[in-house]
Amino acid sequence: MGTESAGKNIILGVTGSIAAYKAATILRGLMARGHVVRVVMTPSAQRLVTPTTFRSLSGRPVVTEMFVEGGQVSLQHVELAEWVDALAVAPATANFMGKIANGIADEVLSCTWMACDCPKVLAPAMNDRMWAGDAVQRNCRYLRELPGVRFIEPIEGKLASGRVAMGHLAPVEEIVEVIDSVAGAA
Repeated sequence: MGTESAGKNIILGVTGSIAAYKAATILRGLMARGHVVRVVMTPSAQRLVTPTTFRSLSGRPVVTEMFVEGGQVSLQHVELAEWVDALAVAPATANFMGKIANGIADEVLSCTWMACDCPKVLAPAMNDRMWAGDAVQRNCRYLRELPGVRFIEPIEGKLASGRVAMGHLAPVEEIVEVIDSVAGAA
């Protein structure tokens, strides 16, 4: 563990990729390095892994909604943007990357991404046909070139379809290392 990055505030964004379950291991790896981690989940991610999992592992509330009881808009995304040293989205879906590449902020994670001016990490995971799609590749090229965004390329591996192809989430250990490094530079 690098002492420079110990104790940083990190947001771990989780989107609706089947690889969402690996975010629990990423969370534990970051916490083992001394970071304080808050999890922000998209609605699709919540259909794959429950917020209770991340709340239990982190000991912190999980942000899942833009609106609180009674229909009031919450400013959690703004408060988190002021608190955070680094933001990582792992796994990042084609949908999420398309939204942020085009300035669309229609749920709590994309709003938090837009509000944050800290270093950011994207670790995509999706079906190989989606990954190879023209629109996805265009969005990825744009996001790779943004200042302050670190892109962790997916790898070839076994996908949810059962095929072995490109689009598999990068190894968890690599993702944790990159997030730790980016947070340490913050």
